[in-house]
Amino acid sequence: MNAVPENAPDTIEPERCDVLVVGGGPAGSTVATLLAERGYQVVVLDKDRHPRFHIGESLLPANLPLFERLGIAEEMRAIGMHKPGAEFVSPQHTHTQTFQFADAWDKSMPHAYQVKRAEFDELLLANAGYKGAQVHQGTRATSVDFLQDGSVQVDAKHPGGVRKRWQARFLIDASGRDTFLGNRFRIKERNPVHTSAAVYAHFTHARRHEGLAEGNISILWFEHGWFWFIPMSADTTSVGMVTWPHHMKTRAGRSLEQFLMDNIASCAPLAERLAQAERVTEVEATGNFSYSCTRNHGSNYLMLGDAYAFVDPVFSSGVWLAMHSAVVGAETVDTCLQKPAEAPAALRRFDRVMRHGPRQFSWFIYRMTNPIMRDFFMYPKNVLRVKEALLSVLAGDIFGKTPIWRSLLVFKALYYSANVLQPRRAYAAWKKRRWNIRPVDDSAQYQP
Repeated sequence: MNAVPENAPDTIEPERCDVLVVGGGPAGSTVATLLAERGYQVVVLDKDRHPRFHIGESLLPANLPLFERLGIAEEMRAIGMHKPGAEFVSPQHTHTQTFQFADAWDKSMPHAYQVKRAEFDELLLANAGYKGAQVHQGTRATSVDFLQDGSVQVDAKHPGGVRKRWQARFLIDASGRDTFLGNRFRIKERNPVHTSAAVYAHFTHARRHEGLAEGNISILWFEHGWFWFIPMSADTTSVGMVTWPHHMKTRAGRSLEQFLMDNIASCAPLAERLAQAERVTEVEATGNFSYSCTRNHGSNYLMLGDAYAFVDPVFSSGVWLAMHSAVVGAETVDTCLQKPAEAPAALRRFDRVMRHGPRQFSWFIYRMTNPIMRDFFMYPKNVLRVKEALLSVLAGDIFGKTPIWRSLLVFKALYYSANVLQPRRAYAAWKKRRWNIRPVDDSAQYQP
């Protein structure tokens, strides 16, 4: 291969491939696998070395058919914690509410998995290599140029400080929250109607539910947002707080660890489950949790998963949206390279799919802290199959042919009607939300 020194002239001959993928997470690994299977020369540049720590450990049932398609279903059963449902815990209610995926509209996807992302992402990336993609770990893409001949040129820093140049017919940005192209195009925007931050760590010896419910994710509301409680294999449990940036400012002089533990103490059901637990990872924080880019494609590039948009993870949608975008992305790239005349239509379809997923989840996410919506979740009714439709959303079944949309419209109509019938409560919730989502810039609060 040709090493590119600093300030190299443009005459340096680059390494060439059909498709260059920046990022080796779920989106990048999946699209690389699918395109390599179609016979394309695919190169993946991943800044990390696997295995590596990552959050986003709760998967959705809609992932299951894709695991079969990728040929990793058996491996997933080996590393995953069986997840039959999701539990919601509210401080305003005396009971908890558990939704079973088996009760969704489509009964063929009755469970999902909780996974350690270090194991899961390593499995996906290894599978991409096994299927024929050329994978470079510990390699960071540093610049991108779109050439007049329609190709894309990317300079990258490989291990040992070696710089190389890659030229591809098509570029896929699967860089996750790094938003490789979004930053370079300056098209990444903070979500104007939802802001949040996350503080999280892994624990051992947390008290879990018994039997099949052991693997359920728990969502626990508290005054300043919500917590996740994700049981994984080997007695490891992921616990995280998703809260408003302005609440992060109340951290004052406390360490991230103390701030997290103080907030856990304010949520009695979670504090009880962690009473005997031991923290086994450093406490980390992430700000600017919800964002999107103003576009997700061009004639010779696509932006997949979090490289395009990220929404609050209350429904564990991140990995599924990333991997499904990779499926549609692989079909789009294949059309663009094999049938150029059909490329505009394929890119428009890609854009529709990319916007559809975050939009469907976001309607619920934006209202999850509303007490009226909380009542709907805590007292679900299956009038006109609205509960089954809601469960289908929770399962990620929003891209197929499952006929959930009329029932979802009924659910939304009931929700809006409840707001009209409870105007004071609705107005108070709206006013509080407006206060909560106000922008706050204080990056120091996310440091250890």
